[in-house]
Amino acid sequence: QVQLVESGGGLVQPGGSLRLSCAASGSIFSINAMGWYRQAPGKERELVAHITSTGSTNYADSVKGRFTISRDNAKNTVYLQMSSLKPEDTAVYYCNGDLRRRSYWAPQTYWGQGTQVTVAS
Repeated sequence: QVQLVESGGGLVQPGGSLRLSCAASGSIFSINAMGWYRQAPGKERELVAHITSTGSTNYADSVKGRFTISRDNAKNTVYLQMSSLKPEDTAVYYCNGDLRRRSYWAPQTYWGQGTQVTVAS
C-alpha cells in the first residue's frame, strides 16, 4: 500500500508564505515525477507545479516567480514553497506522484488527501 500525506497548509495573510510538504510512504520501488495541484471552490483542479525525478520543473503561469517546487528523493518527499501569496491562491492543495511499487510494474499515479490553504486578512 502507498500513501501520500500532505502537511503545512493553513491560514496566511496576503503577501505571506507557506511551505507544503508531501511524503510518500509504503511499498515503493521508485518515484518518477511528482506534482502539486490545487482546487478552489467551484473550479476544476489545476496543475500548480511539477518536478521530474531529475529535478526539472515547470509551473503554472499564475505562480511563476512566487512558488518553488523541490524534492528530497532520499525521503520520498516533495515540497512547495509558496511566497507572496494572494487571495486567489486559496484552494485545497493536492500532491501526486507517479511511482512504481515493483521494478517490473508499470508506474501508477497516487494522490494525497489534500491540505487547505487560505489566504485572507
